[in-house]
Amino acid sequence: MSEDRSRDQDQERPRTPRCPLCGKPRVQRFRPFCSARCRDVDLGRWFAASYAVPAVEPGYDEDADED
Repeated sequence: MSEDRSRDQDQERPRTPRCPLCGKPRVQRFRPFCSARCRDVDLGRWFAASYAVPAVEPGYDEDADED
């Protein structure tokens, strides 16, 4: 029965938003990060183009290159 109570309490307690880089609780001033360091690391990743979605050009056919 005590397991049911602890499970119910966990569900009722709001989760603290976490920093997407390190997982520490976020700070409103640096939202969504926990510090200026994590914010700057993320910005550096954007500048270095580390965040990218791989894509294939539509209509590209590898067999056409073999002729």
